[in-house]
Amino acid sequence: MTLELYHTPQSTCSQKVRIALAEKGLDWIERRVNLAKNEQLRPEYLALNPNGVVPTLVHDGKVVIDSSVILEYLDEVFPEARLSPADPVRRAQMRAWMRFFEEVATAAIRVPSFHMALANRFNELDESQFRATEADVRPVRKNFYRRMGPRGFSEADVAAALDELKRTVERMEKALEREGGPWLLGDDYTLADIVVTPSIDRMNDLGLSAIWAKLPRVSAWYARMQARPSFRKAYFPGSRLSEFMTLKPLHVPVPA
Repeated sequence: MTLELYHTPQSTCSQKVRIALAEKGLDWIERRVNLAKNEQLRPEYLALNPNGVVPTLVHDGKVVIDSSVILEYLDEVFPEARLSPADPVRRAQMRAWMRFFEEVATAAIRVPSFHMALANRFNELDESQFRATEADVRPVRKNFYRRMGPRGFSEADVAAALDELKRTVERMEKALEREGGPWLLGDDYTLADIVVTPSIDRMNDLGLSAIWAKLPRVSAWYARMQARPSFRKAYFPGSRLSEFMTLKPLHVPVPA
């Protein structure tokens, strides 16, 4: 049995898969992809993952793409240390959380992440150069890059993303109160907790923790996540943006 993970240390989608692999105690071969050099757009990588994003899992030669799909695949193929509820209704609730997080939090956190950490890389490019060399070469993120442009996102885009992140943690706070914690589905630690963890941690890394700092249950949930051995294993040195680059300040107030 061979598991190969094509990933990037700072990628939030890679981080969630690394957490799941650690929870299950699975050994894996590291295939690190350098996004700064656009290695995810090379033909040999696109042959594995035509979306040109990380992560990609290769299990005994079989390719699995999309981080949440990878999580469910791992939980089905390696059912030890199960990360999904046995009850079908609770499992459906978990999947609803996963869908919400992917559509809201995972998408929203990319805006401040790219604006604060990556936009400075493109300052020397004009709009046409940026589109030709950075935006239009991307299979699934072309319009996201076009919206960002070589100078970063607009104030309206950043504010909208922060609002989505605030909605996410407020919904989490209500669920943790309703379920009685310690996890989003009560006593069951599930893939739903794993999926949202990188978004919360990235907020913290970008200095946006004020968004959830006044929510005691979310704060306690994050502390419990950080205490898990899988978290510490997944977030090895160099896994956070602030560890190796200067972050550009936001130009909108952070909601609290």
